Amino acid sequence: MDSGKLEALRQRFAGDNERVIYDKGFAAVAVQLFDPKGTRVAPYAGVPTLLDAPHRAIDWAAPDLSNLDVAMIGVPMDLGVTNRNGSRFGPRALRTMERVGPYNHVLKTMPTASLKVADIGDVPFRSRFDLATSHEDIERTAATIAGAGVLPLFVGGDHSITLPILRALGADRPVGMIHIDAHCDTSGPFDGCKFHHGGPFRQAVLDGVLDPERTIQIGIRGASEYLWEFSFESGMTVIHAEEIPGLGLDAVIARARAVVGDGPVYVSFDIDSLDPAFAPGTGTPEIGGLTTREVQMILRGLAGINMIGGDVVEVAPQYDATTNTAHAGAQMLFELLSLLDFTPDRSGAAR
Repeated sequence: MDSGKLEALRQRFAGDNERVIYDKGFAAVAVQLFDPKGTRVAPYAGVPTLLDAPHRAIDWAAPDLSNLDVAMIGVPMDLGVTNRNGSRFGPRALRTMERVGPYNHVLKTMPTASLKVADIGDVPFRSRFDLATSHEDIERTAATIAGAGVLPLFVGGDHSITLPILRALGADRPVGMIHIDAHCDTSGPFDGCKFHHGGPFRQAVLDGVLDPERTIQIGIRGASEYLWEFSFESGMTVIHAEEIPGLGLDAVIARARAVVGDGPVYVSFDIDSLDPAFAPGTGTPEIGGLTTREVQMILRGLAGINMIGGDVVEVAPQYDATTNTAHAGAQMLFELLSLLDFTPDRSGAAR
């Protein structure tokens, strides 16, 4: 190395300047995380919460959601699974993940600082045994959050939870949806029940809360294609996993933005959209899936859509020996939270 350059680096970054961060953007992040002594809270210490956000205890008899922009909430319910159960433990698994965020270096945002965010615990269920009442409890909770003017992010739980969420968020008008998954989840009844995790979006359309022509499903694959006729007949846009290499991610992102337009849109991310090499801990794994990097790129490419909420579902930690699945789920939750910093309707939050 040139001796002059080395000396210049020493002057700028050594001695009394060892802790100086010159980039204004990076310095703004660091000042949020380090105390005057240069100490940062250890990621493995303290009570775990979703994305290390502050916890706010809610009295659901008289819920107070004031002074919040975003509420993250667990939905520990998997009564709608058709294969391996266990996603009821998903919220707890994501809460144990450390070192996710707080800075999104691509979108250049620190959402837990620029937005008022809290982990508000879990949906208060009346019964752990009844699917119908569980869906009622989810819908009521989602309506309470949205009615308070707060953007909700849900952590499941199986994918059946998205139906009652959409019933709450789409009560006044049908919403659009960006749905990243291995499965379309638009099948008919199984064993006499139409509220399982394989059919929430058929029911949401029929209930008038989801606009199929403003819905795009990305990453679809596997042997259940014969069940997804409703997606095509209703006008949903379906992009199979096998199509993505040929299309390219930029084209997929452009298509998603075109489909949902400027209207309100919900983003639903099923962990089984990822290839099992990245996320084995789920109830219905399908090989040939997306990579974590591809999903991150897709989500980051959605910045600026009119997002009204989202979810991460189907993390089942007992099949997740390395915790990679929970880590990926927490990272995608962080990507969803980052998007909310760019939502046009959030005064003071959009950039």
